[in-house]
Amino acid sequence: MRKAIFWIAATFLGILSACQGRQSPGEHEADLVIRNARIYTVDAQQPWAKAVAIKADHIRWVGDEKDVDAYIGPATKVMDADGRMVLPGFIDSHFHVLLGGNPNVLRIENGNSLSDIQRQVREFAGKRPELKWVEVEGWNYSAFPHGTLPTAKDLEGLTGGRPAFLVAYDYHTIWMNREALKKFGITRDTHKVIFAEKVEKDPKSGEPTGIVTGFGSTGLSEEAEAELRKYLPSHAPEAIARNVENNVAAAVRAGITTVVDPQSYLEDLDIYSRLRSEGKLPARLQVALFHRRGTTEETLKQFDQARQKYHDDWLRVAAVKLYIDDVIEPHTAALLTPYADRTETRGELDYTPDEFKQVVLRLDRMKFQVFIHSIGDRGIRTALDAIEYAEQQNGPRDRRDELIHIECLNRQDIPRFKQLGVIACMQPRHCAPDITGQWAKAVGPARWKYAWAFRSLRDSGATLAFASDWNVAEMEPLIGIYTALTRKGLDGKPEGGWVPDQTIDLETAIRAYTINGAYANFAEQNRGSIRAGKYADLVMLSDDLFKIPAENIKDAKVVWTMVGGKEMWVGKYQAIIPGSK
Repeated sequence: MRKAIFWIAATFLGILSACQGRQSPGEHEADLVIRNARIYTVDAQQPWAKAVAIKADHIRWVGDEKDVDAYIGPATKVMDADGRMVLPGFIDSHFHVLLGGNPNVLRIENGNSLSDIQRQVREFAGKRPELKWVEVEGWNYSAFPHGTLPTAKDLEGLTGGRPAFLVAYDYHTIWMNREALKKFGITRDTHKVIFAEKVEKDPKSGEPTGIVTGFGSTGLSEEAEAELRKYLPSHAPEAIARNVENNVAAAVRAGITTVVDPQSYLEDLDIYSRLRSEGKLPARLQVALFHRRGTTEETLKQFDQARQKYHDDWLRVAAVKLYIDDVIEPHTAALLTPYADRTETRGELDYTPDEFKQVVLRLDRMKFQVFIHSIGDRGIRTALDAIEYAEQQNGPRDRRDELIHIECLNRQDIPRFKQLGVIACMQPRHCAPDITGQWAKAVGPARWKYAWAFRSLRDSGATLAFASDWNVAEMEPLIGIYTALTRKGLDGKPEGGWVPDQTIDLETAIRAYTINGAYANFAEQNRGSIRAGKYADLVMLSDDLFKIPAENIKDAKVVWTMVGGKEMWVGKYQAIIPGSK
């Protein structure tokens, strides 16, 4: 009897489940149906589909064309994708929303030599006589031979007597003219400024050269921002708010539906909240607060309060950002052995190893996810050691700490990412040869094998989460995917790619920009793949990435972006996307 009752109950539940699975029209009518699409879901249970039904801000159903009519009612909007590719919205796991996007700041384009940069600065200064400062971003170290850095003298006569403040493409080195040095009071007696780690001096005269290093790790702190705001128009609060608005809007046009800002400050949170309330945050924003060396317990309490206050899927404070070293080109990243082109140095750590262990331990005890900028192999090892120490002291838990950049990796440390559950948050475009010429010279060929070691890390079982590091490089994920597949510059060179053994396949690259990015940021339950129950964060592309050569992926376009069931971007290709009915 019991068996009979159990069988009847099981049968009833099965029928009920089947009925719910069919989701009959009327009861489960969708707001939008996309059909006749080539949908790569990034869902292992159902990798490909032809149609998707959306209700409010969630995906209701994903499946074949023959079943989609069950979700179409009188009020349903239907989009015929005409066979175009649909992907989950891209997740950029390292995107500086505060930087770039300012029309009053010159961005250097194709500045392959000093003369190229000088010409662009001169022309910009001539066109903008109303600007009190000439602000520039994006100059590349590779424009200067033999690993040298430019000087204030190289900027003489270009700005009509106005101070010039030029930020390197990686945001870690500042180049100023004499007028700017005077404004900031930098003389031969200045050993350090609040917005940088080091003032470079001429070895013969002792005078400042015009270069300060360590800007990205120090110069963007709260105290430094207050100092810069006195002088630089681009650092005024209203200018920063415009940057954020412009950058997030551009991100959506690039198909990015979740932006992870890796270095925000407490005062920035009000800007983000206001933009959100005004409807000016069209993408989801997740934030890491910057932990400067010497951050106090009181500030950490404020970090924790912010984490509790901003905690939803549109605006979330979720992590803390640290630096363990700087960058390769000015020889300020920490290497295990000396630089190839400057054998007297191997760079410096921002903390001693023991001190850094205690910093990470404290944050881990507060159960903060930790993002660690770690570029040189010694910096990477020190960061992994600190995370391992925190786990030993505080016990196991689901940390998902992230090492950011991981440019120059030692082979011995590759398996530690999987062992410690550490996310490899990497920026494919950074390894492109049209950017990294000076990088390659500085580390030397012996270390190239594990430069941006995408394949080695993937094969070891590590989780790759990709990002642009805007505005260090272009924000478009399609450019990042192209680079990860080819290891070539935008000019298609070199033939075969640079360090081709570290290329990866298309599926791996897409996962790194979607479900892996979601996992890396504790969001895999509601985004990162096209699956019923997840947010309707979707993009449509002009081309099927699986049907075009890898070299052409950089030229594909995002033609439509949806975030939370709302159409946030329809590109210039909208004419070729059939309308709805």
